[in-house]
Amino acid sequence: MLIEHQGKSPRIHESAYIAPTAVICGDVHIGENSRVLFGAVITAEGGRVEIGAHSIIMETAVIRATPHHPVRIGDHVLVGPRAYLTGCTVEDNVFLATGATIFNGARVCERAEVRINGVVHIKTRIPPDTTVPIGWIAVGDPAEIMPPKDHEKIWSIQEALDFPREVFGLDRAPEGETIMPELTRRYARALAKHKEDRIMDPK
Repeated sequence: MLIEHQGKSPRIHESAYIAPTAVICGDVHIGENSRVLFGAVITAEGGRVEIGAHSIIMETAVIRATPHHPVRIGDHVLVGPRAYLTGCTVEDNVFLATGATIFNGARVCERAEVRINGVVHIKTRIPPDTTVPIGWIAVGDPAEIMPPKDHEKIWSIQEALDFPREVFGLDRAPEGETIMPELTRRYARALAKHKEDRIMDPK
């Protein structure tokens, strides 16, 4: 399904394939011979999504761009099933396995691999030819790649990257308080722009 969002429509190369149950919304550009499979969602919510040539977006993957964090995916990239990419850059010849998560401001450089359920945190850079092992977390620039059991070390780097400010524009709440009411109000207001979306006629 192709959807016009805020007056911008997907642009898809004539040689690309979009499965009937995939959703492509807004300012999304998909290059030559790329494939978007069943149940995948690619949505440009104020920022552009660019997908290069010969790239494959597998079933139920989600790719999301925002006004402050566009998405660029290069050529010959495979984005695995259930992967989640938001506001990131993925260079050429990258493999993102099932369940990989790449957050806002991150960059996965050429020929890198993020294996099953690997996480690349905000503002993190994965150098060329680097592997994030199954279930491990990459955080920082330069990236440190650690197993989930190293939570305290991960947090010592992650805290300074300031996820609430980077992603939602909010300061982290003091202990015993929460940003959730304001976060959900802001997010709901932004997502309400989809009320004006228009499903495009299939060609």
